[in-house]
Amino acid sequence: MRTITTTEELAAFCAAAKTKPYVTIDTEFLRERTYWSKLCLIQMALPGADGDAVLVDPIEGTGMALDPLYDLFRHEQTVKVFHAARQDLEIFFVEGGVFPKPLFDTQIAAMVCGFGEQVGYETLVKKIARENLDKTSRFTDWSRRPLTTAQADYALADVTHLRVIYEFLSGQLAKSGREHWVLEELAILTDPATYTVHPDDAWERIKTRTNSGRFLAIVKALARFREDYAQKNNVPRSRVMKDDALLELASTRPTTQEELGRSRLLLREGRKPEIADGIIAAVKAGLEMGPGDMPKPDTSREHLQVNPALADLLRVLLKAKSEGLGVASKLIASSGDLDAIAAGERDVDALKGWRAEAFGNDALSLCRGEIALSAKGSEVRVVRL
Repeated sequence: MRTITTTEELAAFCAAAKTKPYVTIDTEFLRERTYWSKLCLIQMALPGADGDAVLVDPIEGTGMALDPLYDLFRHEQTVKVFHAARQDLEIFFVEGGVFPKPLFDTQIAAMVCGFGEQVGYETLVKKIARENLDKTSRFTDWSRRPLTTAQADYALADVTHLRVIYEFLSGQLAKSGREHWVLEELAILTDPATYTVHPDDAWERIKTRTNSGRFLAIVKALARFREDYAQKNNVPRSRVMKDDALLELASTRPTTQEELGRSRLLLREGRKPEIADGIIAAVKAGLEMGPGDMPKPDTSREHLQVNPALADLLRVLLKAKSEGLGVASKLIASSGDLDAIAAGERDVDALKGWRAEAFGNDALSLCRGEIALSAKGSEVRVVRL
């Protein structure tokens, strides 16, 4: 096992990777005590059972620049293979402003190939590589040094078995002609908007039970302050205040330190002067927000006139399609999507892209009375009228 701690060593490995059709990559990081993930380790492996596999250690290599890795990410002749890449990509996008291209995510590919929804790496290792993983180092502090042999072996296993998994899944996709399905999903992962949280939009992540304009105005102001403070100070949102405390404050509307002190749910961290002052200022901003600036929740689907019989038929069609394709039904369409289609909505994800090919086109035909469903034993068939 080789550990890279200098820019020169990293550049040499990345130069070798550029001569290969693909390279497998994974990261280990910590995020419990920070807003942004702290990169602790990068693992990479080249093709072949005996292909070079290395650990890249940015903690031991304090002077190491990741520029050679980012240059490899831009090298379009080498596929960069990850499993469940979203958090890995966020790290590289935040730190380097770059996305790997081309990208392959084995979790997405596995869902398209019939392995179920959000299938785990360990499952793929067992089913495809026919190996077992030692998960004893799974919940470890990756920022501590030196790494143990067990930690290093665990980390490398996340990229060595990935080679077999990638080659199998890419072959399956080529046979089924579903490569474009995966590419559509990967486009979301490589969209900067996926990883950019604007403080003004942070309120949309908070689940509330009321649509009161004034209440939501205070929620928006508090969420904006929390997001801005967390980003600038690199602390988790929950260290500023948790969602339940935020909703409590939106209800009690404290405008003085004394009133804020009566909060039951605000933790000690949130009572520090700089946070407490920010909370009071946010509440005041919410109280003073004009009607035109108050947030308005999306209630467009709350009053849909759903045809229940049609919705039931769409569910049967989805089940038949998902089983026939070997793709998890939740990946194709949600229950909300089906109700929206049955209510006449057409701006629905299930009717776009590869989902239209897999299900949406037939769903629209069913709505127009152009197809029917018939049952033979346990099989449901689509009948063209």
